[in-house]
Amino acid sequence: MATTLKGSGVSPGTGYAAAHLLVGSIPEPPKGAVHDGDAAAEKARVQAALEEVAADLEARGERAGGEAAEVLSAQAMMARDPGLADGVDELVDAGVSGERAVYEAFGAYRDLLAAAGGYLGERVADLDDIRDRAVARLTGAPMPGVPGDAAEPYILVARDLAPADTALLDRNLVAAFVTEDGGPTSHTAILARAMGVPAVVGCAGATALVQGTLLLVDGATGEVVIEPEPAAAQAAVATARARAEALSGTSGPGATADGHPVPLLANVGGPKDLEAALANGAEGVGLYRTEFLFLDRADAPSEEEQQAAYRAVFDAFPGGRVVVRTLDAGADKPLAFLPPPGEEPNPALGERGLRMFRRHPDMMAAQLGALARAAEGTEAIPYVMAPMVATVAEAAWFAEACHAAGLETAGIMIEVPSAALRARDLAKVVDFFSIGTNDLTQYAMAADRQVAGVSELQDPWHPAVLDLIALAAGAAGAAGKGCGVCGEAGADPVLACVLVGLGVTSLSMGAPALPWVRASLARHTLDQCRAAADAARSAPGASEAKEAARACLTGLGDLGL
Repeated sequence: MATTLKGSGVSPGTGYAAAHLLVGSIPEPPKGAVHDGDAAAEKARVQAALEEVAADLEARGERAGGEAAEVLSAQAMMARDPGLADGVDELVDAGVSGERAVYEAFGAYRDLLAAAGGYLGERVADLDDIRDRAVARLTGAPMPGVPGDAAEPYILVARDLAPADTALLDRNLVAAFVTEDGGPTSHTAILARAMGVPAVVGCAGATALVQGTLLLVDGATGEVVIEPEPAAAQAAVATARARAEALSGTSGPGATADGHPVPLLANVGGPKDLEAALANGAEGVGLYRTEFLFLDRADAPSEEEQQAAYRAVFDAFPGGRVVVRTLDAGADKPLAFLPPPGEEPNPALGERGLRMFRRHPDMMAAQLGALARAAEGTEAIPYVMAPMVATVAEAAWFAEACHAAGLETAGIMIEVPSAALRARDLAKVVDFFSIGTNDLTQYAMAADRQVAGVSELQDPWHPAVLDLIALAAGAAGAAGKGCGVCGEAGADPVLACVLVGLGVTSLSMGAPALPWVRASLARHTLDQCRAAADAARSAPGASEAKEAARACLTGLGDLGL
């Protein structure tokens, strides 16, 4: 009889194939290993290895494109981090061998990241991958990674997946991802959704599977069936085919079955993401992550460079909405060209987003000016919003700055619980809201986005999070203003219906999720969405909320959801 493992489904779809366990970890270099006495030569050897790792990551990103390029570019920056290099040099100067110095220095930094939590805590797997790649180059060991010569589809099973491993995978060969660690906003989850690959994360016991075991993976429910009955597997595959046909038959603007419009927008990191957004029928952009212009460089981008990047996105959607998030960086995503704000025990609660802008108003003025000039002469409708807004005073300050720069429509992200609780007052001073469900959930539930031990709490289905969303959407509606969702929750085709029922007016997501959400909305009326929202909010917990909503959404069966 088949047995089932359970994790968090983070990318819908069905995968059926043999398991390939990713076990290519690099052995720990021996403790006490020393070099030959030439510290300068040893440091040069280590620096060359780290630079080769960084260059390889960037090359992989360029080949992969899209969100993978952004993730890998950020990882390459970690390989070139001066602080890490200094730690390695100190150990080498003390006689430690290059490979052992890398292992120890990265280990110390790893502990700091894990303790910091938030965005930094999510980068632990990335740092481990850099360490292993550098040690492999220094010792001549085989490079860790995924199979490069597979002839048949497989399901990739791992403790966690580094961005470099997933970026160049062949979608025709990878049937699904299953990881033992990670949460809904881990890089594995984000890249799986970007690729359109079914994925289950936080799946206890996954790495104990035997290589070659047949698995049936449901990326919506989070179930991983071990050695499924052939008939059940065939039925699941058939359902997946029917689902694909249903998705392909759904096109046009987003709307419920009774014609209530719900614009479906794309999350993008720059012009390179536009092709996928347009191919999947995006009606505009709901989240333009402008920080990717800033994060991987030693100097700030010029206003001309910014203007060109913004203009390309505006031109891609004539007559459509383009929502631009101003620079979301700071203590948790440090910029090399700005002085750090000082030691912060918890960077997720530090100077980031709008708080960083207020410390550096010249940078904000440059970005707003570039956006205003980029929008001149285009037919797009530019919306500009600030991240990490917590108070009415912050919102009013940002809106005034936007209007002074010539940007008529200024909004804020609702990702801090205080903003949701006081949304009625915030709606008086800005033109729209956009809810960032990733951070809103993290802050509301006090649950780090990357810690598997609290992954059950890091769930936007929790009724407490739904209550906060309802507060924000209701306040915006009462003021006659829009309230979108641009967090990962918008990509869930079941939760999307609930969000609409809560009063959300638009949904933005990674491009591959657009057909799923469009099809789900098209099978349910607005009243069904409202009933599902009421049922979910009345439930005691996240899993009960999901089941209560599903009971109201009778069209999900057509999509195999």
